[in-house]
Amino acid sequence: MAYTVKEFAALFGVSPHTVRYYTDIGLLPTPRDGANRRILDDESANWMQGIMCLKGCGASIEDIREYCALCLLDETEENLRARYRIILQQREKAHERLEEAQRVAAYMDEKVLHYEDILAGRSEDDSNPAKWTPETRPAIHAK
Repeated sequence: MAYTVKEFAALFGVSPHTVRYYTDIGLLPTPRDGANRRILDDESANWMQGIMCLKGCGASIEDIREYCALCLLDETEENLRARYRIILQQREKAHERLEEAQRVAAYMDEKVLHYEDILAGRSEDDSNPAKWTPETRPAIHAK
């Protein structure tokens, strides 16, 4: 299937500017037609999926550019190992982000329960820091 830049951008939840930027810097290999329009197709979508996943891990543009450049090279064991190392690093970052997200979600779950107790009258409203005393100040839970 062929996509316009606008359609392609909508498909991935990014701006058309981002799609053009990725093609211009070589992250998203995109041939052009006779009128110099970008040809975005299912192969482009496959590339973009990889870019978005790496970006979601927190990879820098340079890291993504390196990975994409390696993908365009001949398949050698050295090339494969280099791509593998990048994927391992990004997987580690993804797991770190997941752990942080789980900590945040657990904290928010506790807050929801606390507010539900206050609203149901099972607990006093201690959520206003202006009313805290040294004895009622909540404990800080660091990482």
